[in-house]
Amino acid sequence: MSGGSALPGGATLGPDALIALRNVALHARGSPALAAIPGGFATRRKGAGMELADVREYTPGDDIRYLDRGVTARTGKPHVRQFQEERDRIALLVADFRPSMFWGLTRAFRSVAVAEVLALIGWHVVESGGRTALLAISAEGPVVVPPRPRVRGMLDVISGLVEAHAIGLAALKAGIGREDPPLDAALARAVRLAPPGSELFVASGFDVPGSGLPDRLNAIARRRVVSMVLVTAAEAGRLPRGRYPIRLPDGRRVKLNLGGVAAEMREREHVAGREALVVDAGDPIEKTAERLAAAFAPERVA
Repeated sequence: MSGGSALPGGATLGPDALIALRNVALHARGSPALAAIPGGFATRRKGAGMELADVREYTPGDDIRYLDRGVTARTGKPHVRQFQEERDRIALLVADFRPSMFWGLTRAFRSVAVAEVLALIGWHVVESGGRTALLAISAEGPVVVPPRPRVRGMLDVISGLVEAHAIGLAALKAGIGREDPPLDAALARAVRLAPPGSELFVASGFDVPGSGLPDRLNAIARRRVVSMVLVTAAEAGRLPRGRYPIRLPDGRRVKLNLGGVAAEMREREHVAGREALVVDAGDPIEKTAERLAAAFAPERVA
């Protein structure tokens, strides 16, 4: 993007860094302590499919097409095969690239941390054989990547993240769209992108949530699993409380209320009536990866 080289590294987003997070995600998964995030999917269930799960004695009503001739001949009693139910894991990654996300004090902008969080989660989904999709929200309109399988799909998601982030950053540099659109309205498209039974991961600062956000999330969660990550800039709490001047890339200055007594960051917060995992944009990416691996198991059993 033109002019991007004038910005610090933590303000811009490139595909190579997000692709490299695959190794970070796999390393963090080594021995995660699985946390209690509500919901999940049974990843191994007996039902329709191609993979053999079990052989049992025939009972009236069983489909005779599944008779196992070998076992029936050996035992003298009819036996039927049961197969592994095939389940398609789809994860919709929702990235908040609204104007309020484009700031940070140490390692990275909150917007960059959002992309990193979703890339780490996406690589976990890919490694479990699932498909990833993207809904990137910005003041300039959404960037959408439909569900696509495995590594190819994740690379498309990364391309979408980079594109949406560049659009949001360019708009801010041009002084366009400095107000956050409400998050509840922006999530309306998620219902169409995430089919019933899928997972929804929302990474956001949850600024300007909109009065309808609790109802919107509840409606989505009726037939999907919703998980939320609150991306903060907790390092701001270490500053003395006050109004701090921030210079935008175009030279304009705005003032933000920052600082106060630094409190220990809690692992989870409640947002719109739901539990959200808290991630600090200033933390090393390895620490963030460990938190995500512990919170979101690659295969959760209901």
